[in-house]
Amino acid sequence: MIKMKWVLLLIVFMVAGCSSGVNESPEKHSDKPLVNEENRNEEKPKESERNEAEKEEEKETMSPITEPKYEVNEASWKLDPIGNANEKVVLLTIDDAPDQYAVQMAETLRELGANAIFFVNGHFLDTNEGEQALKKIHELGFLIGNHTYNHKNLTEISAEEQREEIVHLNNRIEKIIGERPKFFRAPFGANTDESLEIAKDEEMIAMNWTYGYDWEKEYQSKAELTKIMVDTPYLSEGAILLMHDRQWTNDALVDIVKGLKDKGYEMADPNTIKTY
Repeated sequence: MIKMKWVLLLIVFMVAGCSSGVNESPEKHSDKPLVNEENRNEEKPKESERNEAEKEEEKETMSPITEPKYEVNEASWKLDPIGNANEKVVLLTIDDAPDQYAVQMAETLRELGANAIFFVNGHFLDTNEGEQALKKIHELGFLIGNHTYNHKNLTEISAEEQREEIVHLNNRIEKIIGERPKFFRAPFGANTDESLEIAKDEEMIAMNWTYGYDWEKEYQSKAELTKIMVDTPYLSEGAILLMHDRQWTNDALVDIVKGLKDKGYEMADPNTIKTY
């Protein structure tokens, strides 16, 4: 009897083992490799990686490289259209920035949807306030031009001093906003062979102006400055307009821009001007 009990127990254990084998997952015996959750994640790109790739594609689609639309004519100091670019444009430029009103002028122009170049003097950047003003103008989307460090008449100083006035300012501007200027304007419009060569070495386009009035006493009021800037006989297609960081110019800026627009002129985007 005892022996029979042991035989029965042995039979029970053998049957249980066979049943366990039948219930095993068939995947264990498949010739296909198993794909666990870790492998699945590796096979599919992560959502963040996919989004970044899509963003890069969108940037390329939304910001195509465009050809320049204008170039500076050094004989007339106007903008010449390239190809089928709109001929009825003017370019606004603000000199002696950032003194007292440049940031406010930049904000006004931004609200009006008008482009401009702000030509900077280095001595205004010797304070933290000046640095912050320059950063703000740049952040508002305006190009920064080189107007020399100390606004000296370049015809009255040596070639070495001219280089210091120009290159030192480029270095200073780059340190503050991370970009070097693409345009150069000599104080008083007094270029020299040396300054033009230095500007070329620095890959800057020299730019004087077609007309400007706000340094003349009779035009140092909102009404008179607005009238002359909009009604002057020198207003023409491609004209480069000279203004300064001054209270009366700041006061007149809205009316000047609106007056130019009423005459059918578009404010040229400096980013569309041919550079090096």
